[in-house]
Amino acid sequence: MRLSSCCLLVCLLLPLPVLAELRQAPEPELRELMQRTVAQADSFVDRFDAEVWLLDMSTRLKRYLADPQERLTLLRLVHQEARRADLTPELVLALIHTESRFDRFAISRVGAQGMMQVMPFWKAELGRSQDNLTDNATNLRYGCTILSYYLKKENSDLDRALGRYNGTLGQPQYPARVIGFWQDIWFVHP
Repeated sequence: MRLSSCCLLVCLLLPLPVLAELRQAPEPELRELMQRTVAQADSFVDRFDAEVWLLDMSTRLKRYLADPQERLTLLRLVHQEARRADLTPELVLALIHTESRFDRFAISRVGAQGMMQVMPFWKAELGRSQDNLTDNATNLRYGCTILSYYLKKENSDLDRALGRYNGTLGQPQYPARVIGFWQDIWFVHP
């Protein structure tokens, strides 16, 4: 099968909202936000809160990542990037659970990469072709910034922001899945 036949076949299999999202250039405001935030960090205020949260989340994450050091490293990164982007870390965990089941090498059928399934065109948009989207820190920085932008754009409407993030705006399945994982597995009761 020739390359053009493969591209046509892939395009026929993709839902229309995903195709539309792939064809559109990112919004300039989102591009600027991504450029400003692709290099910052740090998050826990209280050491006790950090230890409690890390232990709790590590226990929940154990079935997806066996290595305790890998779990703690990831959880610190998730907390740091979520807080930096003004997101709830547990929501980010639910999104990662939905997108990749914590597989940092995941690649979607449309080419999205890493735990948060970030589209590689962002590297070119930001002039950062050297960035590795399978690097958890990089992937979380990009993904959290994008989700935060969409939450602000949608006036904190989580369903719409998640739909934009996934390229399925207006379709309830994806937001329902993320929110379901958040409520059933990752939510922390105050």
